[in-house]
Amino acid sequence: MDDGDIHRLDLLTVLRLLAEEAPLENFEELLLRAGQECTPADQLRLEKAVRLAYGIHNAQERRRQREEALADLVDTARDLTQLHDLGELLHIITRRVKRIINADLACFGLLNEDGSLSLHAAEGVTTALVPGTRMDGGPGHQALSMGAPLWTADYLRDTSVDHWPQADEFIRAEGIKSLLAVPLFHGDSTLGVLFCATRSVRRLSPVEIGLVCSLAALGAVAIERAERLQDARSEVSELELDGFRARTTLARLEQLGDAQSRMMGLLLSGADLDTVAQAAADALDSTLQLRDPAGRIIAATAELPDLDDAGIARTSWEAHARRAPVVHGEDTWVTPVLAGAENLGFVVLRPAQALVGEDQQMLRLVVQTFALQLLLQRGAAVTEAPVHDALFNALLALPSRGSQQARHLEQRLSAVGIDLTEPHVLLAVRPEGGGYGRAIVWASSHAHGHAGLKTVQDGCIMLLLPGTDASAVARFVGGELAAVLGHPVTVGAAGPGGDPGDVGRLRAEAVRCLEALTVLDATGSTASLGDLGFMGLLLSDAQDVGGFIGSAVGPVLDYDRKNATGLTETLEAYFATGSSPSKAAEALHVHPNTVSRRLERVTALLGPEWQRPDRALDIQLALRVHRMRAVLRLGSPVAEPL
Repeated sequence: MDDGDIHRLDLLTVLRLLAEEAPLENFEELLLRAGQECTPADQLRLEKAVRLAYGIHNAQERRRQREEALADLVDTARDLTQLHDLGELLHIITRRVKRIINADLACFGLLNEDGSLSLHAAEGVTTALVPGTRMDGGPGHQALSMGAPLWTADYLRDTSVDHWPQADEFIRAEGIKSLLAVPLFHGDSTLGVLFCATRSVRRLSPVEIGLVCSLAALGAVAIERAERLQDARSEVSELELDGFRARTTLARLEQLGDAQSRMMGLLLSGADLDTVAQAAADALDSTLQLRDPAGRIIAATAELPDLDDAGIARTSWEAHARRAPVVHGEDTWVTPVLAGAENLGFVVLRPAQALVGEDQQMLRLVVQTFALQLLLQRGAAVTEAPVHDALFNALLALPSRGSQQARHLEQRLSAVGIDLTEPHVLLAVRPEGGGYGRAIVWASSHAHGHAGLKTVQDGCIMLLLPGTDASAVARFVGGELAAVLGHPVTVGAAGPGGDPGDVGRLRAEAVRCLEALTVLDATGSTASLGDLGFMGLLLSDAQDVGGFIGSAVGPVLDYDRKNATGLTETLEAYFATGSSPSKAAEALHVHPNTVSRRLERVTALLGPEWQRPDRALDIQLALRVHRMRAVLRLGSPVAEPL
């Protein structure tokens, strides 16, 4: 308008200011001039017109705010149609709520399965609110129970609102006065509560409450959609993971099939255990050892120097009891090798990586392959057994050494890999609780695997095996066979021999030893003639008197000869006086302390158990035979070399 119109003080000026959407300060200036220039009547009319203009101006401002809010609501709805995860979606809604009604704070309380609310996506918070803080009561739960919006202009002073200590503490810390809580419903589902608040006392208009309710309705739909989308994504991820697992399992099963075919091919082609073990170790990416029931290595792809053999033995017992693989330590597996109830040994496996289900299946397949291989070897031994039995029987029937027949047998034995010019021992084995057929099969396999011979005579299993210590070989065979049969085995042993012509003599001595164990009520034990002391001397065909004396008191005789001492004489006096050191001292005409010192030396030479009754008897007999030999040969009882 022109300058003349600006200075006019009439109703038309008010209308023009209103049409131009002039600021309220222009209306106040108009009223101020009217008080100075107009009559009271004109001033009154002008004041009424300005008040009406104020109302129109406020209505226009509310309409503009409503239009902006509706525009924000439309923008929010458009944003909610985009793909957002739940957290991002909640933040979008709280930011819009805070801006639309000019609030200081907005957040969501999502409903948990136990009925509590967890706070999320807080906007405008000034204290340390931890996302996921739980609220078990307060205005949010009251709004949910009402099923309608709950608002208060001054929360802490309003007694009509449910107060909860935890909620009140948070509201007091934030300085909140007015609070609006709008429940979130979608169909029959209750999702939570939308909160908005200001830090000053404020009364919300129905339009503002309606806008927040509209946003809450949009948010409920979007939250439900986001949760379903998240569930769908989780299901897709799980399906993808299941597919990957299925493909991995299928690939591993194909590898297992290839490994099984390769090992069976090796088995059918007659490959040895070392070759099969290497193929199994390659399939499992592991170091592998096959051990017999006693823990000795039969085949191995590499050494495992850090293994504790005693601990491995204990773990193998547990594995056989469970009939399943057992973990030893952190990275080693022990698996039994079984054929029915028979223990064929165990596998020690150290994988480069942890064994999964398919790998454990492969391990079981490897163990079955080893069991089959061992049984095939045993079957080969049983197949060859008649030929070897005939050779053994021919050896037992040899009339003498050096004959044409003996030389012919040596050639035949050499053809099957047996050399009886090397030290060998003979065992007479008798199972004491049945299982005779199984014992024969085991003996055939053992003889085949140790370059020996087996035959059966008069109910006893005869084994001719390489070795220099008949007692040690007998203990080993007795222990192994007893473990297979599950009951005791009696073993008589003889040897060593070094010629095919010795076999008959060794057989006779082994049988005598077996019979002696029976007479002595020692069935289930093992012994050689050397283990029977003086009785062994009587049973022996060789009558090795010097050997008997040497085994009983040889160290004492040697000590006397080298040091010109009287330990032998002291021992004779000691036994002659009823094992009394003081009476022996009187008989020897020496001080008792001298006898005590000599007996201590005897203990050092013969061991701490030399006074045990059976040992003492052998010592006394050896001393008597020694003195008798000295008298007969030299005419005086002096110490002589053995």
